[in-house]
Amino acid sequence: MAKRCEEEHPKKAFGWAARDTSGLLSPFHFSRRETGEKDVTFKVLYCGICHSDLHMVKNEWGNSTYPLVPGHEIVGVVTEVGSKVQKFKVGDKVGVGCMVGACRSCESCANDLENYCPKMILTYSATYYDGTTTYGGYSDVMVADEHFIVRIPDNLPLDAGAPLLCAGITVYSPLKYFGLDKPGLHVGIVGLGGLGHVAVKFAKAMGVKVTVISTSPNKKKEAIEHLGADSFLVSRDQDEMKAAMGTMDGIIDTVSAVHPLLPLIGLLKPHGKLVMVGAPEKPLELPVFPLLMGRKIVGGSCNGGMKETQEMIDFAAKHNIRAEVEVIPMDYVNTAMERLLKADVRYRFVIDIANTLKPSTASS
Repeated sequence: MAKRCEEEHPKKAFGWAARDTSGLLSPFHFSRRETGEKDVTFKVLYCGICHSDLHMVKNEWGNSTYPLVPGHEIVGVVTEVGSKVQKFKVGDKVGVGCMVGACRSCESCANDLENYCPKMILTYSATYYDGTTTYGGYSDVMVADEHFIVRIPDNLPLDAGAPLLCAGITVYSPLKYFGLDKPGLHVGIVGLGGLGHVAVKFAKAMGVKVTVISTSPNKKKEAIEHLGADSFLVSRDQDEMKAAMGTMDGIIDTVSAVHPLLPLIGLLKPHGKLVMVGAPEKPLELPVFPLLMGRKIVGGSCNGGMKETQEMIDFAAKHNIRAEVEVIPMDYVNTAMERLLKADVRYRFVIDIANTLKPSTASS
């Protein structure tokens, strides 16, 4: 007979979990493993709410395991380290992003691309090496192998730094990999949400000219005056789009809704790159002729490896890049999910775990 969630491991843990496809989250008792020789245990202080959490709690991608504790933008303070841990000590500020395991021996892992390892283990709703389910950061404590722990620099606020562990690396990695980080290049950012707003900040810090491409004209002032974009295109305005055709070296597309790619491909210069980081639920139409006529490419990118994630966090600290966040109490999480569905957040919800996750009201 399978053990109950709170009996699987010796370390008591408490969080909020979804029990079924309604996606409704409620208090949940479970357990974490003891700190292994290469493990780092930390008290969770903040956890960002990623759009993928919304998909996962409702099993919209078909791979959710219930009960499901979401959260992969997790930051806190180390409380215990294993005997063979070399990089961290008690009291360090740390974080965990989208993954907690990988094979460490395949070609991807050898190239510091654990995120593309076929045996990569997600931070929640996945099966860990010991056969137990992984649980995410909407919880009071986290245990992870030191290889998958990120050091958070002292000058990066933990609440505003948390979303960088997913949203930040998801846009930083393609900017670097596709060579769109060179000063003087012109890069478009499609969508000004959780990913898009940090993409603008990273690209500007890299010295790139940035144009935000959005369906919402009312975001223009925010994009230019607050986030520092150089220009703004309303994607539904055909005259604006036509005037900007052939002007961009690359585009990072952060939109997870179904949308046309043809106008975006038209914005690219010859040899331009359209990189998808949003994940629409349905296939998009890809017109090939415009790709042929400019040797353009459409690519994709999914977060980043651990080495690059640390590099991204250090870059963010150096250049004062942080997510724009709305900090919320734990018991507001279901309302936050409803608001996220309507894009009613500027730009990332972050749960104040340490101050608002109260076991006293719990039910398992």
